[in-house]
Amino acid sequence: MILGTIARRCLPLLAVVLLLATPAAAQPVAFETKARAAIMIDHRTGTVLFAKEPDLRLPPASMSKLMTAYMVFDAIRAGRLSEDDELPVSEKAWRTGGSKMFVEVGKRVKVGDLIRGVIIQSGNDACVVIAEGMAGSEEAFARQMTAKGEEIGLTGSNFANSNGLPDPDHWMTVRDLATLARALIAEFPEYYSIYSEEEFTYNGIRQFTRNPLLRSGVPGVDGLKTGHTEEAGYGLVASAMRGDRRIILVMAGLDSVQERAGESARLLEFGFREFEEFLLFREGQTVQEAPVWLGEQPTVAMVPADDVAMTLSRGARPGLTVKVAWDDPIPAPVAKGQPLANLTVVAPGHEPVVVPLVAGADVPSASWFGRIWSLSMYYVRGIV
Repeated sequence: MILGTIARRCLPLLAVVLLLATPAAAQPVAFETKARAAIMIDHRTGTVLFAKEPDLRLPPASMSKLMTAYMVFDAIRAGRLSEDDELPVSEKAWRTGGSKMFVEVGKRVKVGDLIRGVIIQSGNDACVVIAEGMAGSEEAFARQMTAKGEEIGLTGSNFANSNGLPDPDHWMTVRDLATLARALIAEFPEYYSIYSEEEFTYNGIRQFTRNPLLRSGVPGVDGLKTGHTEEAGYGLVASAMRGDRRIILVMAGLDSVQERAGESARLLEFGFREFEEFLLFREGQTVQEAPVWLGEQPTVAMVPADDVAMTLSRGARPGLTVKVAWDDPIPAPVAKGQPLANLTVVAPGHEPVVVPLVAGADVPSASWFGRIWSLSMYYVRGIV
Protein backbone atom coordinates (compact mmCIF):
# COMPACT_ATOMS: atom_id res chain seq x y z
CA MET A 1 0.00 0.00 0.00
CA ILE A 2 2.85 2.40 0.86
CA LEU A 3 4.63 1.61 -2.42
CA GLY A 4 1.43 2.22 -4.41
CA THR A 5 0.88 5.59 -2.74
CA ILE A 6 4.45 6.72 -3.43
CA ALA A 7 4.23 5.55 -7.07
CA ARG A 8 1.10 7.61 -7.69
CA ARG A 9 2.85 10.68 -6.33
CA CYS A 10 5.73 10.16 -8.75
CA LEU A 11 3.62 10.55 -11.94
CA PRO A 12 3.29 14.32 -12.24
CA LEU A 13 4.44 15.28 -15.71
CA LEU A 14 3.10 15.59 -19.23
CA ALA A 15 6.13 15.10 -21.48
CA VAL A 16 6.13 16.54 -25.00
CA VAL A 17 8.92 15.25 -27.21
CA LEU A 18 9.74 16.77 -30.61
CA LEU A 19 10.73 13.93 -32.91
CA LEU A 20 11.15 15.84 -36.14
CA ALA A 21 11.52 19.53 -36.75
CA THR A 22 12.59 20.73 -40.16
CA PRO A 23 13.10 24.21 -41.65
CA ALA A 24 10.37 26.81 -42.06
CA ALA A 25 7.52 25.84 -44.33
CA ALA A 26 6.49 26.90 -47.80
CA GLN A 27 3.13 28.63 -48.24
CA PRO A 28 0.07 26.42 -48.87
CA VAL A 29 -0.84 25.90 -52.53
CA ALA A 30 -3.49 28.43 -53.59
CA PHE A 31 -6.54 27.43 -55.62
CA GLU A 32 -9.84 29.13 -56.37
CA THR A 33 -13.21 27.67 -57.26
CA LYS A 34 -16.60 29.10 -58.17
CA ALA A 35 -18.32 26.62 -55.86
CA ARG A 36 -20.05 28.11 -52.82
CA ALA A 37 -18.50 25.34 -50.71
CA ALA A 38 -16.00 22.60 -51.52
CA ILE A 39 -13.68 20.09 -49.90
CA MET A 40 -11.17 17.59 -51.25
CA ILE A 41 -9.67 14.81 -49.12
CA ASP A 42 -7.28 11.93 -49.56
CA HIS A 43 -9.30 8.76 -49.04
CA ARG A 44 -6.64 6.64 -47.31
CA THR A 45 -5.15 9.22 -44.95
CA GLY A 46 -8.19 11.48 -44.54
CA THR A 47 -5.98 14.53 -45.11
CA VAL A 48 -7.88 17.63 -46.23
CA LEU A 49 -6.22 18.84 -49.45
CA PHE A 50 -8.51 21.79 -50.14
CA ALA A 51 -11.43 23.41 -48.36
CA LYS A 52 -13.75 26.33 -48.93
CA GLU A 53 -16.55 26.85 -46.39
CA PRO A 54 -16.40 23.14 -45.47
CA ASP A 55 -18.73 23.47 -42.46
CA LEU A 56 -21.38 25.70 -44.03
CA ARG A 57 -24.82 24.08 -43.76
CA LEU A 58 -26.34 23.82 -47.23
CA PRO A 59 -29.22 21.97 -48.90
CA PRO A 60 -27.52 18.87 -50.36
CA ALA A 61 -30.24 17.95 -52.85
CA SER A 62 -29.75 14.42 -54.20
CA MET A 63 -26.26 14.12 -52.71
CA SER A 64 -28.04 13.22 -49.46
CA LYS A 65 -29.06 9.95 -51.17
CA LEU A 66 -25.59 8.73 -50.24
CA MET A 67 -26.96 8.47 -46.70
CA THR A 68 -30.02 6.59 -47.93
CA ALA A 69 -27.73 4.09 -49.65
CA TYR A 70 -25.59 3.81 -46.52
CA MET A 71 -28.69 2.91 -44.51
CA VAL A 72 -29.59 0.13 -46.97
CA PHE A 73 -26.05 -1.29 -47.08
CA ASP A 74 -25.82 -1.18 -43.29
CA ALA A 75 -29.12 -3.05 -42.94
CA ILE A 76 -28.01 -5.71 -45.43
CA ARG A 77 -24.72 -6.16 -43.57
CA ALA A 78 -26.61 -6.55 -40.29
CA GLY A 79 -28.94 -9.17 -41.80
CA ARG A 80 -32.08 -7.04 -41.46
CA LEU A 81 -32.51 -6.76 -45.23
CA SER A 82 -31.44 -8.56 -48.39
CA GLU A 83 -31.23 -7.59 -52.05
CA ASP A 84 -33.95 -10.13 -52.85
CA ASP A 85 -36.45 -8.65 -50.40
CA GLU A 86 -39.37 -6.89 -52.09
CA LEU A 87 -40.75 -3.61 -50.75
CA PRO A 88 -44.23 -2.25 -51.53
CA VAL A 89 -44.78 0.94 -53.54
CA SER A 90 -47.19 3.36 -51.83
CA GLU A 91 -49.15 6.09 -53.54
CA LYS A 92 -46.89 8.65 -51.84
CA ALA A 93 -43.80 7.02 -53.37
CA TRP A 94 -45.45 6.82 -56.79
CA ARG A 95 -46.48 10.50 -56.67
CA THR A 96 -43.07 11.80 -55.51
CA GLY A 97 -41.79 14.34 -58.04
CA GLY A 98 -38.39 15.04 -59.50
CA SER A 99 -36.08 12.34 -60.83
CA LYS A 100 -37.80 8.94 -60.95
CA MET A 101 -37.06 5.25 -61.20
CA PHE A 102 -40.70 4.89 -62.39
CA VAL A 103 -41.97 2.46 -59.76
CA GLU A 104 -45.67 1.61 -60.00
CA VAL A 105 -48.16 2.06 -57.18
CA GLY A 106 -49.30 -1.20 -55.60
CA LYS A 107 -46.36 -3.19 -57.00
CA ARG A 108 -43.40 -4.61 -55.07
CA VAL A 109 -39.78 -3.88 -56.02
CA LYS A 110 -36.65 -5.82 -55.14
CA VAL A 111 -34.17 -4.04 -52.89
CA GLY A 112 -31.41 -4.75 -55.42
CA ASP A 113 -33.35 -2.81 -58.09
CA LEU A 114 -34.12 0.02 -55.66
CA ILE A 115 -30.40 0.38 -54.86
CA ARG A 116 -29.63 0.95 -58.55
CA GLY A 117 -32.63 3.21 -58.89
CA VAL A 118 -31.25 5.43 -56.13
CA ILE A 119 -27.58 5.35 -57.19
CA ILE A 120 -27.76 5.41 -61.00
CA GLN A 121 -31.04 7.13 -61.79
CA SER A 122 -31.28 9.15 -58.54
CA GLY A 123 -34.90 8.09 -58.15
CA ASN A 124 -36.78 10.09 -55.54
CA ASP A 125 -39.59 7.54 -55.70
CA ALA A 126 -37.17 4.68 -55.01
CA CYS A 127 -35.93 6.50 -51.89
CA VAL A 128 -39.46 6.78 -50.51
CA VAL A 129 -40.09 3.07 -51.13
CA ILE A 130 -36.91 2.26 -49.19
CA ALA A 131 -37.76 4.67 -46.37
CA GLU A 132 -41.29 3.34 -45.89
CA GLY A 133 -40.16 -0.27 -46.23
CA MET A 134 -37.37 0.06 -43.66
CA ALA A 135 -38.92 2.44 -41.10
CA GLY A 136 -42.66 2.58 -41.76
CA SER A 137 -42.63 6.23 -42.83
CA GLU A 138 -40.25 8.64 -44.50
CA GLU A 139 -40.22 10.83 -41.39
CA ALA A 140 -39.10 7.94 -39.18
CA PHE A 141 -36.47 6.94 -41.73
CA ALA A 142 -35.13 10.51 -41.81
CA ARG A 143 -34.71 10.45 -38.04
CA GLN A 144 -32.82 7.19 -38.35
CA MET A 145 -30.61 8.75 -41.06
CA THR A 146 -29.72 11.62 -38.73
CA ALA A 147 -28.93 9.26 -35.85
CA LYS A 148 -26.79 6.97 -38.02
CA GLY A 149 -25.02 10.00 -39.47
CA GLU A 150 -24.01 11.15 -36.00
CA GLU A 151 -22.82 7.61 -35.26
CA ILE A 152 -20.42 7.61 -38.25
CA GLY A 153 -19.08 11.09 -37.58
CA LEU A 154 -21.37 13.53 -39.40
CA THR A 155 -21.39 16.70 -37.30
CA GLY A 156 -23.29 19.16 -39.51
CA SER A 157 -26.17 17.18 -41.00
CA ASN A 158 -29.89 16.89 -40.38
CA PHE A 159 -32.23 14.86 -42.58
CA ALA A 160 -35.91 15.60 -43.10
CA ASN A 161 -36.50 13.15 -45.96
CA SER A 162 -34.87 10.30 -47.84
CA ASN A 163 -34.14 11.96 -51.17
CA GLY A 164 -33.00 15.56 -50.65
CA LEU A 165 -36.10 17.32 -51.97
CA PRO A 166 -36.24 20.89 -50.57
CA ASP A 167 -37.04 21.15 -46.87
CA PRO A 168 -35.86 23.86 -44.43
CA ASP A 169 -34.87 21.17 -41.91
CA HIS A 170 -32.75 19.20 -44.38
CA TRP A 171 -29.07 20.18 -44.59
CA MET A 172 -25.53 18.86 -44.80
CA THR A 173 -21.99 20.27 -45.02
CA VAL A 174 -19.50 19.37 -47.72
CA ARG A 175 -17.23 18.02 -44.97
CA ASP A 176 -19.97 15.60 -43.89
CA LEU A 177 -20.57 14.55 -47.49
CA ALA A 178 -16.86 13.75 -47.84
CA THR A 179 -16.91 11.80 -44.56
CA LEU A 180 -19.95 9.86 -45.77
CA ALA A 181 -18.39 9.09 -49.16
CA ARG A 182 -15.23 7.87 -47.46
CA ALA A 183 -17.30 5.59 -45.19
CA LEU A 184 -19.24 4.14 -48.13
CA ILE A 185 -16.05 3.32 -50.03
CA ALA A 186 -14.26 1.84 -47.01
CA GLU A 187 -17.15 -0.08 -45.43
CA PHE A 188 -19.04 -1.38 -48.46
CA PRO A 189 -16.55 -2.13 -51.25
CA GLU A 190 -18.86 -4.85 -52.57
CA TYR A 191 -21.44 -2.18 -53.47
CA TYR A 192 -19.17 0.69 -54.43
CA SER A 193 -18.83 -0.50 -58.04
CA ILE A 194 -22.50 0.37 -58.60
CA TYR A 195 -21.52 4.04 -58.47
CA SER A 196 -19.51 3.59 -61.67
CA GLU A 197 -22.32 1.86 -63.61
CA GLU A 198 -23.52 4.14 -66.39
CA GLU A 199 -26.98 2.67 -66.96
CA PHE A 200 -29.53 0.08 -65.89
CA THR A 201 -32.96 -1.04 -67.06
CA TYR A 202 -36.02 -1.35 -64.84
CA ASN A 203 -39.54 -2.24 -65.96
CA GLY A 204 -38.43 -1.98 -69.59
CA ILE A 205 -37.13 1.58 -69.11
CA ARG A 206 -33.43 2.17 -69.83
CA GLN A 207 -32.02 4.69 -67.38
CA PHE A 208 -28.65 6.47 -67.42
CA THR A 209 -26.32 7.78 -64.75
CA ARG A 210 -26.57 11.43 -63.76
CA ASN A 211 -22.85 11.68 -62.91
CA PRO A 212 -21.25 13.67 -65.77
CA LEU A 213 -17.68 12.83 -64.76
CA LEU A 214 -18.17 9.14 -65.54
CA ARG A 215 -18.37 10.04 -69.23
CA SER A 216 -16.19 13.12 -69.24
CA GLY A 217 -12.83 11.47 -69.80
CA VAL A 218 -11.45 12.62 -66.42
CA PRO A 219 -9.05 9.77 -65.55
CA GLY A 220 -9.92 7.50 -62.65
CA VAL A 221 -13.42 8.78 -61.77
CA ASP A 222 -15.65 5.94 -60.52
CA GLY A 223 -18.39 7.61 -58.42
CA LEU A 224 -20.36 8.94 -56.57
CA LYS A 225 -23.40 11.29 -56.75
CA THR A 226 -24.68 14.55 -58.22
CA GLY A 227 -27.37 16.85 -56.85
CA HIS A 228 -29.46 19.77 -58.05
CA THR A 229 -32.41 21.86 -56.94
CA GLU A 230 -33.14 25.53 -57.53
CA GLU A 231 -32.29 26.28 -53.91
CA ALA A 232 -29.12 24.17 -53.74
CA GLY A 233 -27.68 24.85 -57.19
CA TYR A 234 -25.52 22.16 -58.77
CA GLY A 235 -23.41 19.89 -56.58
CA LEU A 236 -21.27 16.80 -56.87
CA VAL A 237 -19.61 14.17 -54.71
CA ALA A 238 -16.87 12.60 -56.82
CA SER A 239 -14.18 10.01 -56.25
CA ALA A 240 -11.23 9.20 -58.49
CA MET A 241 -8.48 6.58 -58.27
CA ARG A 242 -5.08 6.95 -59.94
CA GLY A 243 -2.41 4.41 -59.15
CA ASP A 244 -2.79 3.62 -55.46
CA ARG A 245 -4.21 7.04 -54.55
CA ARG A 246 -7.90 7.89 -54.23
CA ILE A 247 -9.22 11.44 -53.86
CA ILE A 248 -12.74 12.38 -52.77
CA LEU A 249 -14.12 15.74 -53.92
CA VAL A 250 -17.33 17.52 -52.86
CA MET A 251 -18.61 20.73 -54.45
CA ALA A 252 -21.88 22.58 -53.82
CA GLY A 253 -23.67 25.71 -55.02
CA LEU A 254 -22.50 25.88 -58.65
CA ASP A 255 -24.55 27.65 -61.32
CA SER A 256 -24.84 25.10 -64.12
CA VAL A 257 -24.16 21.55 -65.26
CA GLN A 258 -21.24 22.82 -67.32
CA GLU A 259 -19.74 24.74 -64.40
CA ARG A 260 -20.07 21.68 -62.15
CA ALA A 261 -18.30 19.44 -64.66
CA GLY A 262 -15.53 21.93 -65.39
CA GLU A 263 -14.81 22.94 -61.80
CA SER A 264 -14.75 19.38 -60.50
CA ALA A 265 -12.40 18.24 -63.27
CA ARG A 266 -10.04 21.16 -62.56
CA LEU A 267 -9.96 20.52 -58.83
CA LEU A 268 -9.35 16.79 -59.22
CA GLU A 269 -6.41 17.45 -61.57
CA PHE A 270 -5.04 19.93 -59.04
CA GLY A 271 -5.32 17.36 -56.25
CA PHE A 272 -3.46 14.62 -58.06
CA ARG A 273 -0.81 16.99 -59.42
CA GLU A 274 0.04 19.03 -56.34
CA PHE A 275 -0.17 16.48 -53.51
CA GLU A 276 1.54 13.23 -52.65
CA GLU A 277 1.45 10.78 -49.78
CA PHE A 278 4.35 10.47 -47.30
CA LEU A 279 4.73 7.37 -45.12
CA LEU A 280 6.00 8.58 -41.73
CA PHE A 281 5.93 5.42 -39.59
CA ARG A 282 5.05 1.82 -40.34
CA GLU A 283 2.72 -0.30 -38.25
CA GLY A 284 4.62 -1.52 -35.18
CA GLN A 285 7.64 0.74 -35.76
CA THR A 286 9.09 2.26 -32.57
CA VAL A 287 8.38 5.97 -32.53
CA GLN A 288 9.65 6.68 -29.01
CA GLU A 289 10.79 4.82 -25.90
CA ALA A 290 8.95 5.90 -22.75
CA PRO A 291 10.15 5.37 -19.16
CA VAL A 292 8.15 2.84 -17.13
CA TRP A 293 7.69 3.43 -13.41
CA LEU A 294 8.27 0.33 -11.26
CA GLY A 295 8.40 -1.96 -14.26
CA GLU A 296 10.40 -5.08 -14.95
CA GLN A 297 11.97 -3.18 -17.88
CA PRO A 298 12.92 0.50 -17.62
CA THR A 299 11.22 1.55 -20.87
CA VAL A 300 8.50 0.53 -23.30
CA ALA A 301 8.37 1.12 -27.06
CA MET A 302 5.46 3.27 -28.24
CA VAL A 303 4.29 2.18 -31.69
CA PRO A 304 1.41 2.95 -34.10
CA ALA A 305 -1.21 0.24 -34.58
CA ASP A 306 -1.36 1.10 -38.31
CA ASP A 307 0.85 2.84 -40.84
CA VAL A 308 1.03 6.59 -40.24
CA ALA A 309 0.89 8.53 -43.49
CA MET A 310 0.00 12.08 -44.48
CA THR A 311 -0.84 13.54 -47.86
CA LEU A 312 0.90 16.88 -48.36
CA SER A 313 1.37 19.53 -50.97
CA ARG A 314 4.83 19.17 -52.45
CA GLY A 315 5.99 22.45 -50.90
CA ALA A 316 4.73 21.65 -47.38
CA ARG A 317 7.05 18.69 -46.68
CA PRO A 318 9.96 20.88 -45.44
CA GLY A 319 7.74 22.30 -42.66
CA LEU A 320 6.53 18.98 -41.28
CA THR A 321 6.74 18.51 -37.49
CA VAL A 322 5.96 15.41 -35.47
CA LYS A 323 5.34 15.47 -31.71
CA VAL A 324 4.55 12.80 -29.14
CA ALA A 325 2.82 13.55 -25.82
CA TRP A 326 2.27 11.19 -22.88
CA ASP A 327 2.10 11.08 -19.09
CA ASP A 328 5.68 10.51 -17.96
CA PRO A 329 6.62 8.03 -16.58
CA ILE A 330 4.14 5.29 -17.46
CA PRO A 331 3.17 3.12 -14.45
CA ALA A 332 3.65 -0.65 -14.65
CA PRO A 333 2.17 -3.06 -15.51
CA VAL A 334 1.85 -2.21 -19.21
CA ALA A 335 -0.01 -4.49 -21.65
CA LYS A 336 0.95 -4.80 -25.30
CA GLY A 337 -1.46 -2.73 -27.38
CA GLN A 338 -2.37 -0.48 -24.45
CA PRO A 339 -2.88 3.17 -25.55
CA LEU A 340 -0.05 5.27 -24.17
CA ALA A 341 0.41 8.48 -26.15
CA ASN A 342 -0.75 10.72 -28.98
CA LEU A 343 1.35 11.35 -32.07
CA THR A 344 0.52 14.72 -33.68
CA VAL A 345 1.66 15.49 -37.21
CA VAL A 346 1.52 19.14 -38.29
CA ALA A 347 2.26 20.56 -41.73
CA PRO A 348 1.64 24.10 -43.01
CA GLY A 349 -1.66 24.54 -44.79
CA HIS A 350 -3.01 21.19 -43.57
CA GLU A 351 -5.17 20.17 -40.64
CA PRO A 352 -3.19 18.39 -37.87
CA VAL A 353 -3.34 14.60 -37.82
CA VAL A 354 -3.49 12.93 -34.38
CA VAL A 355 -2.69 9.21 -34.14
CA PRO A 356 -2.71 7.10 -30.95
CA LEU A 357 0.45 5.20 -30.02
CA VAL A 358 0.24 1.91 -28.14
CA ALA A 359 2.64 -0.24 -26.16
CA GLY A 360 4.80 -2.42 -28.36
CA ALA A 361 5.33 -5.06 -25.67
CA ASP A 362 4.21 -6.20 -22.23
CA VAL A 363 6.06 -4.72 -19.25
CA PRO A 364 5.18 -6.53 -16.03
CA SER A 365 5.52 -4.89 -12.63
CA ALA A 366 8.94 -5.16 -11.05
CA SER A 367 9.60 -7.63 -8.26
CA TRP A 368 9.35 -6.51 -4.64
CA PHE A 369 13.12 -6.00 -4.54
CA GLY A 370 13.10 -4.09 -7.83
CA ARG A 371 10.38 -1.75 -6.60
CA ILE A 372 12.30 -1.04 -3.38
CA TRP A 373 15.45 -0.34 -5.41
CA SER A 374 13.61 1.99 -7.82
CA LEU A 375 12.04 3.95 -4.96
CA SER A 376 15.42 4.21 -3.23
CA MET A 377 17.05 5.56 -6.39
CA TYR A 378 14.22 8.07 -6.78
CA TYR A 379 14.54 9.48 -3.27
CA VAL A 380 18.37 9.41 -3.23
CA ARG A 381 19.19 10.58 -6.76
CA GLY A 382 15.87 11.71 -8.25
CA ILE A 383 16.01 8.96 -10.88
CA VAL A 384 12.69 7.47 -11.93
